[in-house]
Amino acid sequence: MSTEIAQPSRSMISAVGRAIGDYAMIRPGDRVLLGLSGGKDSLSLLHVLLNLRDRAPVKFDLAACTVDPQSPEFDPSPLKPYMAALGVPYFYESQPIVEQAEAHMQGDSFCAYCSRMRRGILYRTARERGYNVLALAQHLDDLAETFLMSAFFGGKLRTMQVHYLNDQGDIRVIRPLCYVRERQTRDFAAHAGLPVISENCPACFAKPMQRYQMKLLLAEQERQHKTLFANLLTAMRPLMGERRDEKGVTQERDTKA
Repeated sequence: MSTEIAQPSRSMISAVGRAIGDYAMIRPGDRVLLGLSGGKDSLSLLHVLLNLRDRAPVKFDLAACTVDPQSPEFDPSPLKPYMAALGVPYFYESQPIVEQAEAHMQGDSFCAYCSRMRRGILYRTARERGYNVLALAQHLDDLAETFLMSAFFGGKLRTMQVHYLNDQGDIRVIRPLCYVRERQTRDFAAHAGLPVISENCPACFAKPMQRYQMKLLLAEQERQHKTLFANLLTAMRPLMGERRDEKGVTQERDTKA
């Protein structure tokens, strides 16, 4: 049984389409696997990509994969019937990442460990299922927060790459929401009644505090300076990756904090 696909706003579709074009993220014949956590951002990206898949001149295949770290607070089970209703190929990978972190993590934050493990599972799923592009749902607010965290706490000017090859050189990683604001995904998810899955892991509290502080700082500054994020995007462009490169992409490792 299929369900009606919620239509994102024109502004969000336009922003994603512009980012895809600027960074040559999706090319004819690509097979794109979306990392679907079930949060507002990944569900919003799912619907934007479905819209583009059906309407854009560039033809590509789309599937999604959810990695369940087996945290008691994370229940992605509602995604299975929802994806079946949308008719999107869906892969569900469950692995005891929380338990493994407690046993094997050394000198690292839980969030960093979990992020690496999830990314590895997504890479494996993409390889096994024949997908050459992995789409992640970080948006402009995420890039700006990472930029400030890197400058404030790491002494480096870095942010997330929006299009790059993984270390093995066999999967391109893209972030099509890089021009989209978080408030756009929040508004769309609420208006469309998307089945947003809460993800609250008690082991993650220490790491996101820095990000949350950056979010508050940016919100306060944006109230005073309406062009703040436009200016930050201009400042971050040299750090986000090469634009309009049809032959290759920046081969750097993911810098997500």
